[in-house]
Amino acid sequence: MALRQSLQHKLLQKLSPQQIQLMKLLQVPTIELEQRIKQEIEENPALDEGLEDVSNEDQDLNNSEDEDYNTEDLDDSRGDDFNINDYLDDETPSYKTSSNNYSADEDEKAVPLSGGATFQELLEKQIQLRIRKENQLEIAYQIIGNLDDSGYLRRELINIVDDMAFSQNIVVTEEEVEKTLMQIQDLEPAGVGARNLQECLLIQLRKKKKTFEIKTAEVLIEKHFEEFTKKHYSKIIKKLDISEEDLKEAIAEITKLNPKPGNSIRETSKAIQHIIPDFIITDENGELNLSLNSRNAPQLKVSRQYADMLRGYADSERSKKDKEAIQFVRQKIDAAKWFIDAIKQRQQTLLYTMNAIMEYQKEFFLSGDETKLKPMILKDIADIIDMDISTVSRVANSKYVQTPYGTFLLKFFFSESLSTDSGEEVSTREVKRILQDAIEDESKKKPLTDEKLALLLKEKGYNIARRTVAKYREQLDIPVARLRKEL
Repeated sequence: MALRQSLQHKLLQKLSPQQIQLMKLLQVPTIELEQRIKQEIEENPALDEGLEDVSNEDQDLNNSEDEDYNTEDLDDSRGDDFNINDYLDDETPSYKTSSNNYSADEDEKAVPLSGGATFQELLEKQIQLRIRKENQLEIAYQIIGNLDDSGYLRRELINIVDDMAFSQNIVVTEEEVEKTLMQIQDLEPAGVGARNLQECLLIQLRKKKKTFEIKTAEVLIEKHFEEFTKKHYSKIIKKLDISEEDLKEAIAEITKLNPKPGNSIRETSKAIQHIIPDFIITDENGELNLSLNSRNAPQLKVSRQYADMLRGYADSERSKKDKEAIQFVRQKIDAAKWFIDAIKQRQQTLLYTMNAIMEYQKEFFLSGDETKLKPMILKDIADIIDMDISTVSRVANSKYVQTPYGTFLLKFFFSESLSTDSGEEVSTREVKRILQDAIEDESKKKPLTDEKLALLLKEKGYNIARRTVAKYREQLDIPVARLRKEL
């Protein structure tokens, strides 16, 4: 195949680095915005926090006749004439000289630092007090390293034997591994090291005081676990020859157990993350007022030190090194001006979009009733504010709004529509709320099936199929009727 050369004209549209950074600023929540601003201040010395202050000297400089301070060949490839007063006056920032070290597809990622002992380290400290033999201790470390986040051992013992032989050159038997596993299962929290849920519950029950209820629960888990998980209570009562009250007390003891013992340690050491609302909506005599969280509106300015530095270069003769310094200062001031402008544009876009959402869902913000929510998708808001759907999506991403009825994620207000028998368009969230209320009020001895829930909704005017009810129930994380049954 012969090689050929040809000329082609292509029309391409690309986002500038500044536009990409603006989109990234738009989607970050308040807490991440604070960190992003701190990072920018650390990287750009021309950016400072605080209000812009204008001294008499600056006013005289700006009001005086403009003087052009032209540099000679700052870049060997081209001449670059500029007015230094343009950089001392913070009116029109220049974007062309702003430096950016990120590609178009690169996301900014921060790695959080964590402290304290890990789940595995806590178990290793406990096992060191029980086992002294080095060979057995290595087996224990291998088992602990294979525990998952819930504290279960999902790996077969024979595979652990092979791992130790190939990776550590330690030859052990499956019996030795199982013997060590029994000691790990005796550690705290109770139930750690179990190979399945049934074994986890049994480990915890065997550590409790042997009352009638505990003994019944132990037999129930050990010999009738499948019937218990399927809630076939009548079969269990018949096989164990006990009363319904005895079974109820045994189940009460089982429900006190921890099915994921590994998570208990993780949750206690987990840092609590407080939600910081990005918007605040208040109701004043039926009038809704929207405001942006003050943390979303930081006061930023161009560093006076860098402005004075440029002024000093303007008043002195410039050598080649001075030209390089001027170029560096220009880039930093341009980057600072653009960042300040991007923050302001972010604030305007957030308020503009949230105001459209507030007006669209005004009935909900006035009453707090979820059934008042209107069906709303991203395109509805995008059409109102005349912006792209991706912009609305970035605003709604990980943002919270504080209302008189609680703090909500912005995505909470977006939902699909559903037609009633009368032809009215209602939000699917309204149907889910009615469905949830019906399940909460049902008799737990005879919970409502999906078919009965569909009939109930049909009586209220919502013509929904049973499969749709099942889909909404799963989205609400509600189990089937059989699993909701109680004695």
